[in-house]
Amino acid sequence: MENQRFSPDRRALLAGLGGAALWPLLAGANPAADISGPDPARLDLALRQVAIALRTDAPATPVWMLEGTGPGPASRLRPAGRLDLGLANGLPAAAGVSIRGLDGAATAEPLLVQPPIPAGGKITLTVPLRQSGTFLLDGRLSNESAARPLLPRVLVVEDDKPQTDRDEVLLIEDCRLKADGAAAMPGREAGDAAPLFTVNRLPTIDITLKRNERLRLRMVNGCQRAIVALRIADLAVRVMAIDSEAAEPFVARDGRIVLAPGTRVDALIDATAPVGTASPILLHDGVAPQPIGRIIMSNDTPARDAPLPEAAPFLASPRSRIDLTGALRIDLPLDAAQWSEAAAFDKASAPVLRAARGRIIVLAITNNGATPATFHLHGHHFRLLDRLDDGWKPFWLDTLAFQSGQTQRIAFAADFSGRWLMEMMGNGWSAPRKLRWYEIG
Repeated sequence: MENQRFSPDRRALLAGLGGAALWPLLAGANPAADISGPDPARLDLALRQVAIALRTDAPATPVWMLEGTGPGPASRLRPAGRLDLGLANGLPAAAGVSIRGLDGAATAEPLLVQPPIPAGGKITLTVPLRQSGTFLLDGRLSNESAARPLLPRVLVVEDDKPQTDRDEVLLIEDCRLKADGAAAMPGREAGDAAPLFTVNRLPTIDITLKRNERLRLRMVNGCQRAIVALRIADLAVRVMAIDSEAAEPFVARDGRIVLAPGTRVDALIDATAPVGTASPILLHDGVAPQPIGRIIMSNDTPARDAPLPEAAPFLASPRSRIDLTGALRIDLPLDAAQWSEAAAFDKASAPVLRAARGRIIVLAITNNGATPATFHLHGHHFRLLDRLDDGWKPFWLDTLAFQSGQTQRIAFAADFSGRWLMEMMGNGWSAPRKLRWYEIG
């Protein structure tokens, strides 16, 4: 019955993250071990070659991975004023890392400022750490001409005053596996390689909760290209943050969350279902739903006698409103011919825009390609505007998906000086990841 209830087609799935429909659609059991010390925070990671068992009936798959010191695909830090991020490149090729969701980290901007780390090299990036939230450390930007897929790592910056009993990461990833267990590279034709989704690099995951326990679930789409929807059955899913920024809290309609590649959604779930029941976690990629996990109500002593009261909103962005009067308005087509792949990117090329710091910028972005596409803005978060520019959705984003032929308008305040990338890619496996850039000064 669950599969019959949750069966959106591909067009409906894409529409969920492509425009105004985002608002109603949005309506690993062990924490990671990397915990920072006092201010400033220090985190050391390594890019390594590993082999992981992604499927029980196939040999282990060689991949490249961003690894920390603890188990699982996430590292955790306590709040700090800045982060010293140590990166050691143990790969046979140069590689770089971007921090998705961290605004204003101009010194760490890949390609424009920070060159790839040579094979065997080490660097330390010092970046501001102004906010708590769920971030993605991603080395795939300059990896797509390499020999192996490079898997990202989730970075959790914890709140000073958490409102939850449990805090779990749910990292969704996809791959294309050949018969010998090798993984096909994204951005290229996959041939007969079979698609596979994993959660925290496992086939499925169970999260066991005591009755009246409160869970913070950090859902991350680490897929190469795929837009996916998650549905958690029979439990209220209250969205609190999107793309590392607090949102005005709302309950996801029918427990569904739509995630573009790189999108992060933090939600609170109260364990109010009857003891002994299991709420399936279903993933839909626009083709067919599949179970990837369960939230199980244990028979243990309840966490408390009654559910917790409604959680207070997370700390919101200091800029809650944007005055669009006098905004710099730019038309930005997602035309692949005007964008460059990372291997051919020239930082001396003409930028999409140059603007003074503090200027309000409105981008009218049009996907004039034949397939859906995803857009990601580095350096700043943006508001998704209503069609008449008379308001915006009550959340901040750094990533947005578009249907073919669709135009959406976004607005952001150019608060951070520097040179920043824009990324775009189609949602087909073989679609290339492409770049342009902009400058704030």
